Amino acid sequence: MGISVIVFFLSHLSGDPALLMASPDAKPEDIEALRITLGLNKPLHVQFWMFISKAVRGDFGQSIRWGKPCLEVWLIRFPNTLLLGGAAMAFTLVVGIPTGILSAVTAGRWFDNFGKAFALAGQSMPVFWVGLMLMLVFSVALRLLPTSGMGTWQHLIMPSFTLGWYFTAAITRLSRSAMLDILDSEYIKMARIKGVPEFLVILKHGFRNAMIPVVTLAALNVVTLLNGTVITETVFNWPGIGRLIVDSIFARDYPMVQTCVLIASGLFIFTNLFVDILYAYIDPRIKYQ
Repeated sequence: MGISVIVFFLSHLSGDPALLMASPDAKPEDIEALRITLGLNKPLHVQFWMFISKAVRGDFGQSIRWGKPCLEVWLIRFPNTLLLGGAAMAFTLVVGIPTGILSAVTAGRWFDNFGKAFALAGQSMPVFWVGLMLMLVFSVALRLLPTSGMGTWQHLIMPSFTLGWYFTAAITRLSRSAMLDILDSEYIKMARIKGVPEFLVILKHGFRNAMIPVVTLAALNVVTLLNGTVITETVFNWPGIGRLIVDSIFARDYPMVQTCVLIASGLFIFTNLFVDILYAYIDPRIKYQ
């Protein structure tokens, strides 16, 4: 409820959408008639009550720019963001977790230094800058990949790397830190004394017990990847939810912006709940009363 109030009133600070939709030669009475048609002539608290009372029933209103139900427009764009976020998350897990584990196992050696440098670069470089540099190298200089849009698997490479590198760096650092703590514990030393093969010590006894913080971050990253694609989708002109939010803000499409933010907030809340439930299956010591 609090998020809906904040988003509703902040979005209305951007201006009057009727002024954007009206033709340049529109008269004041024409603009006022358009406001009445859109329901913008009512007080803000009345507009908010009309929006929230319908939203709880799944009706987020009509998009001002696209002229369709907001939920329908969101559902059209969501698979594109899901594809981009899924590719970025796959890159994050496939690269980040093994790199973090190997960095912990080889602490102080060359691979550990490489892993720390990789993580530092990923969390230091701005996302838009990474995207522009990839375009400059692989699209302009080498002419290997398309600069923008979607359609083929080549269109997915640069956006997914750009979106996923930051989260890969975070997963790498957390995996390394968690593994270092576990590898120094007494039961790991005991397993080695008993002659358990090293790969079993690392994967079965070590990583399994270090999974809780990694799973937490990975699950939250899934939602963040889906909800935080605004910059990446704008840079690469990817037709997803992030681009939809930007276009809606510039068009002063209040219902569309509110719909995107409310759904994003709901996904974040339910993901946190899912992670809490998942803890009990990862670590049997955790019990819910």
